[in-house]
Amino acid sequence: MTKIAVVGTGLIGRAWATVFAAAGYEVALFDAHPEATRAAKTFVARSLREQEALGLVDDARAGAGRVHVAMSLAEALKGVALVQENGPETLEEKTKLFAEMDRIAPRNAILASSTSFIPCSRFSEALAGRRRCLVAHPVNPPHLVPIVELAPAPWTDAAVVQRAKRIYERAGQVPIVLRREVPGFVLNRLQAVLLAEAFRIVGSGVCSPQDLDKTIRDGLGHRWSFMGPFETIELNAPGGIPDYAARYGASLERMASDTLMDDPFGPRTVDTIMGQWPGAQEKERIATLSRWRDRRLTALKAHKRTAVRKPSL
Repeated sequence: MTKIAVVGTGLIGRAWATVFAAAGYEVALFDAHPEATRAAKTFVARSLREQEALGLVDDARAGAGRVHVAMSLAEALKGVALVQENGPETLEEKTKLFAEMDRIAPRNAILASSTSFIPCSRFSEALAGRRRCLVAHPVNPPHLVPIVELAPAPWTDAAVVQRAKRIYERAGQVPIVLRREVPGFVLNRLQAVLLAEAFRIVGSGVCSPQDLDKTIRDGLGHRWSFMGPFETIELNAPGGIPDYAARYGASLERMASDTLMDDPFGPRTVDTIMGQWPGAQEKERIATLSRWRDRRLTALKAHKRTAVRKPSL
């Protein structure tokens, strides 16, 4: 049985623990705050039960039983094949934590960070074991949204990347491999462009935030739930992608250049959006909606596992 260490057991860490436990890995949890590891074990057990009800997990109780709390970082990293780090999103903390993990972890263990924005080269350059370090950036929540971006540093061993890729694939994830480092990786860069335009559209008075959400949820999101943008435009012109670019490229370029307004995330735009948004931005409300989101994503995951099959052409 392969052992995985999950270091940092907040929202992302506990979801990673669920991913690995469901796939049959032994999981060691470590967090500087013991209450976080206890909460993570409770979360894993509940999530596995919910997934078992939809046929996504064979034995929720056995999966939860594979998750153990470590009393120290050294205990968590003993005998691991991979470390999934989910610590604070600062360069200083990543650098400090990776130096400690590189010193403690077995020499052949992979050290992976869940960071959303910091390139691996920034916190691994000075490490003796830097060739085994990479970013494995998930989407929240990773136990229900399977994409994981593998972003190696220039010095990361290619064999390490491939070994990590196999581990994540065995865990039911969908890893992609970046060919070079870029801040924010792929998903967050795409998301940043869409979010900025969404804020501009609402902030400049084109439509309400509710109608903007409908446009994605009941429009683009329908196609994008089982097709990517290149797959989508291939079907939107008789001659496929080159034909689409020839027909619509100039119009798309004009729209991309028309930014509508500057500083889309500034206070004025945020105030405009919140003046039309129902519900206070309170912790309990956000937690309730997050649980609703997870139930819907669980159902969608179950549907896609059985119903979405692209024909081989």
